[in-house]
Amino acid sequence: MAKLHDLCEKYFGSRNFYEVLEIPKTASDKEVKKAYHKLSLLVHPDRVAENKKEEATEKFQVLGFIHSILSDTEKRKIYDETGQYDEESEEVAMRNWADYWRTLFKEVTIEDINKYEKDYKGSETEIKDLKRAYTDSKGDMDYILEAVPFTNCDEEPRLHAIIQKLIEDGEVPEYKAFTNENEKKKARRKRKVEKL
Repeated sequence: MAKLHDLCEKYFGSRNFYEVLEIPKTASDKEVKKAYHKLSLLVHPDRVAENKKEEATEKFQVLGFIHSILSDTEKRKIYDETGQYDEESEEVAMRNWADYWRTLFKEVTIEDINKYEKDYKGSETEIKDLKRAYTDSKGDMDYILEAVPFTNCDEEPRLHAIIQKLIEDGEVPEYKAFTNENEKKKARRKRKVEKL
């Protein structure tokens, strides 16, 4: 298995553990746990198609190891001061990720994930994630659908309406990539999803 920092960058676009969890360095233990729990639900191997389980499992393991560092006072202090972590314990943590997960939280069921999805849609958290994805991508709907949890092409009309309102209310800038999206691009996105 590749080194943890490399896997963080590969799957989450950052080598910084705090950036992966989308929390500040000053986050409390409770905030670390909450951010970890939220993200791990989204990448949980039970949430993906069979052909993507291996990658989802590795992402899940990466999050578990990040949590094991940031939730341990001594390990977190070393990481905060040096940017390093105990690589020897990495192998143990990666091998025993399922046991580690079970010690932190009750078993996650499909019902739990479905409930989280239901609670997430339309929530302030979804709006915040949508704003970030919209501004980061300058209105690219392909990126938005990839970055915002629980979205797909069927969700586009709902997401489009939310973003349009955010533009009208002045909460986000208007980007041509969003307001004048090419019809061919929309059709290509839809075809891509239908092939899956």
